Amino acid sequence: MSGVTAVKVSGASGDTNMKAETFLPDNYTPAEDEPFMNERQVEYFRRKLLNWKSDLMEDTRDTVAGMKDQTRNIPDVADRASEETDRSLELRTRDRQRKLVSKIDAALRRIDEGEFGYCSMTGEPISLKRLDARPIATMSLEAQERHERREKVHRDD
Repeated sequence: MSGVTAVKVSGASGDTNMKAETFLPDNYTPAEDEPFMNERQVEYFRRKLLNWKSDLMEDTRDTVAGMKDQTRNIPDVADRASEETDRSLELRTRDRQRKLVSKIDAALRRIDEGEFGYCSMTGEPISLKRLDARPIATMSLEAQERHERREKVHRDD
């Protein structure tokens, strides 16, 4: 078994072309001793991002369906206020998730463009540990810390 099969894949721009699918065992995790952002690592992060996005989109569909079902007239003022607070919190959560989905889409575009895994500030590789914990990261830990320190200094002015 070669571990590679040809499949049709639709890219970010919607075009369809032949692309080899990388075989990835279920228990695969990127390791420091393999070439950085090799085909297996890229496929690992692509799948991780797509699964994360799928989970977020499913949560959103469930929320919309739940809100449609819960539309009712509640005569008690306290109960109505409590329900409105719950809805407001749910909508804020969904808004954060919507922003997260756009960051996931940006990470998927970086994968397609071959830029994923490299710091946007220094061009250096982002650690696999950081990418595994936060696959939407665009900066190495050091660059992120410098960025946050600069932000804090400017905020205190």
